Amino acid sequence: MTQHNDIHAYLAEFDDIPGTRVFTAKRARQGYHMNQFAMSLMKAENRARFKADERAYLDEWPLSEEAKQALLARDYNKCLDLGGNIYFLSKLFSTDGIAFADAVSTMTDMSFPEYREMMNRGGRSPEGLRSLKESAGRKGEA
Repeated sequence: MTQHNDIHAYLAEFDDIPGTRVFTAKRARQGYHMNQFAMSLMKAENRARFKADERAYLDEWPLSEEAKQALLARDYNKCLDLGGNIYFLSKLFSTDGIAFADAVSTMTDMSFPEYREMMNRGGRSPEGLRSLKESAGRKGEA
């Protein structure tokens, strides 16, 4: 592990992990309202209101248009990019009647059976792409 005297340099390393969004304090601040919306779905009356008119319910929250569109489209990767937390977003999966593993599989380039098989084998291989910066450097060399 690299020694850091600068917390910002240390935290920036988290953005270099391919396919992963580390839920940092910065992301928590960015996605606060999205996550509060998702947690509101724990109450049956809120789920009913949301299901009756998703856009109207989202408009009650101080969310960016980009966040609203990501939620309406169930673009979970975009939600994570915007500070959503997967465990809070699971309230949305549940509201939609979708199992956690099914929803998470939509965030990959695999079908649910392929995703399930990969997870049953122990998850993604630690071999291969380990750094976005490294990958970008390789493309420049080609």
